[in-house]
Amino acid sequence: MNISDKIILAEAAPEDRSLAIREALRNAIIDRRLAPGTKLSEAEVGALFDVSRTVARAALQMLTFEGLVKTERNRGAFVSHPSPDEARQVFASRRLIEPGIVAGALERITPQDIEGFRRQLDEEARHINERGPAARRAEIKASGDFHLMLASVSGNAILQKFMDELVARSSLVIALYGRSGVSSCGHAEHSAILDALENGDGKRASALMIHHIDHIEADLDLQLKQGLGLKDALSLS
Repeated sequence: MNISDKIILAEAAPEDRSLAIREALRNAIIDRRLAPGTKLSEAEVGALFDVSRTVARAALQMLTFEGLVKTERNRGAFVSHPSPDEARQVFASRRLIEPGIVAGALERITPQDIEGFRRQLDEEARHINERGPAARRAEIKASGDFHLMLASVSGNAILQKFMDELVARSSLVIALYGRSGVSSCGHAEHSAILDALENGDGKRASALMIHHIDHIEADLDLQLKQGLGLKDALSLS
C-alpha cells in the first residue's frame, strides 16, 4: 500500500477502512507473506494503516469470522495455523455440502449464468498462465470464486454463507500446503463441471465435484512455509 492509498484510506468511512485492511491482510495471508502463527496486534495494524485500534479490531474480527485469523483470550489475534486434521475437515465439509449446491444450481442455472461462468473460467485461465505471487493469489481467488458462484446460483443463502467460510479456509490451506502444477487440472475440472450442468447431467456434475475436491486435497503436502513479519509482508512505509 503506497502513500496515495493511505490517503484514500484515511478519508474513507470507518467500515470501508476496515474492509480495505481486511482485504490487505487477507491477501498477505493467502499469498503466504504472513505465516501461520504470526501475531496481528491491533496496535501494530492500526499504526501501519494509520487508523484507530477500533477500525483495526473490526478488520481482524472479519478475518476471524472467515477462519483466517484466530483470537486467543489474553494473547490477541494470530494468523490461523490449520493442522492437517483441520485441513482434512475443511475438505470433508466441502464433500458434504457442494454436491447439494450442484443439485440446487442445476435447477436454477440459466444461459446467462453459463455465460458468466465461462467468463470466470477465462479469468481463471489467464491467472494460471501468469507468474509471481500476485498471480498465484489471483488464481486461488478465481478458483474459489467459481465455487462461490455455484453457491449463489443454487439459491440457498445458508449454504452460501457456509461456502464463504469454507472457501476462505480452503484458500489458506491451498496457499500454505498446495503443490504447484494442480491449477491447470483444477481449471479443467471446473470446465467439466460446468459442461455437465449445461447439459443437465446433475449426477455427473456431482461426481465431478467430489472428484475435484478429492484432487485438491490429494495435492496438499502439509508442509508449512516460512513467512515474513507483519510490516514486511504488507510492505507499508
